[in-house]
Amino acid sequence: MCLAIPGKIIEIDAHNAQQAMVDVVGVRRKVDLGLLAEESIRPGDWVLIHVGFAMSKISEAEAADQMRTLMILGESAAALEEVEGYGLENEYPPSEYPASKSRGLVS
Repeated sequence: MCLAIPGKIIEIDAHNAQQAMVDVVGVRRKVDLGLLAEESIRPGDWVLIHVGFAMSKISEAEAADQMRTLMILGESAAALEEVEGYGLENEYPPSEYPASKSRGLVS
């Protein structure tokens, strides 16, 4: 299945504005923002990610809906496996992600 996973922009690379650190329910990875060059992307924004590329900017409510949908479809574990399998260097330790836990997105 083709998964689009919501992630929150944590930091945009100071040396390469097309690279960002994104948090997906506590897993942080670099993603490529090149496909969103026309968008104004800032830390705190939410994006849909597929194979290491941010595909579109979405709202926080849309991100929560997407994660709920993945859980209903039984794809939330596969989504996290995809994020962890990007093969991009993880420079930051995983963080707590209380917003997703409070919404029941993480068990």
